[in-house]
Amino acid sequence: MSLLLPDPGLVIWMLVAFGLVFFILAKWGWPVITKMAEKRANFIGDSLKSAKEANKQVENLKSEMQQLIDDTREEQARILKDATDSREKIIHEAKQKAISEANKIVEDARSQMQIERENILNELRLQVAELSVNIAEKVIRKELDNQDKQMSVIKEMLDEIDTLKN
Repeated sequence: MSLLLPDPGLVIWMLVAFGLVFFILAKWGWPVITKMAEKRANFIGDSLKSAKEANKQVENLKSEMQQLIDDTREEQARILKDATDSREKIIHEAKQKAISEANKIVEDARSQMQIERENILNELRLQVAELSVNIAEKVIRKELDNQDKQMSVIKEMLDEIDTLKN
């Protein structure tokens, strides 16, 4: 027996054992292994599809989130503009109201001053008239110390009254 040349019986038994193992593997082993490999391939394929869909959803969510952020910024800008406009309007109205009130107060003060001035002038006229009457009375008493002068003055006054009526 040489190491390089096996015995023919050994070769036959080796072929029978190989055929038997090949038959058993072909009948029950390889179908199970191929089914497991196909399941694994299908699982990996489904996982890749799911991952791609998840990536698409993430991208969609990112774009939606960016859109929401943009919309929110626009809304914030609009609200700030409206608030600024409202503030300016309120300030303008308050200024106009203050100016109106100030003008009204000044006008009331002027009219009050005019009334006071007229009252003072009327009082002054009354005092002047009273003084004039007192002075005239004193002058007339002095001049009309006799009866003839009194009668002539009364006559002149009656004539003046008559001329004023006509």
